[in-house]
Amino acid sequence: MSLINTEIKPFKATAFKQGKFIDVSDQDLKGKWSVVFFYPADFTFVCPTELEDLADNYAEFQKVGVEIYSVSTDTHFSHKAWHDHSPAIGKIKYTMVGDPTGAITRNFDVMIEAAGLADRGTFVVDPQGKIQIVEITAGGIGRDAKELLRKIKAAQYVASHPGEVCPAKWQEGESTLAPSLDLVGKI
Repeated sequence: MSLINTEIKPFKATAFKQGKFIDVSDQDLKGKWSVVFFYPADFTFVCPTELEDLADNYAEFQKVGVEIYSVSTDTHFSHKAWHDHSPAIGKIKYTMVGDPTGAITRNFDVMIEAAGLADRGTFVVDPQGKIQIVEITAGGIGRDAKELLRKIKAAQYVASHPGEVCPAKWQEGESTLAPSLDLVGKI
């Protein structure tokens, strides 16, 4: 079953953000656009490259009203230790959610049960708490923050312009399409 257009399930967790431990819940994601960015584990190889890429582009996400929540099955204590010892992870200003029970990871259907780790899953949640974008990649394939930002801008555009859609490779400011009978077979 696809998670597209489904509402996120309730959750509560402890997270590490900018030197503090904070409580986070599904309610924190509502009212704004959010990215829930699952990764397998702290202190690994591909994961820090992805999280650093998000950190390097975090200001751009913030400019379009998007908050980022990275999630792994590690604890918030592990996130702090990693943040304190890795130059790449030390750049992170967004929320790093600990999910040691795997409850959030299972809510988003990205738990690798045999390993107790999350798949590389990216979920974009709209202000109503509904999932608009889902991307899941194999463990060895890193994701691209700029491509994620492009997709979010397209989702935001479509949400605020009913009757319009964004074609492949659409960039902010480019033409969109208005689906109609007149367009059938002409694209």
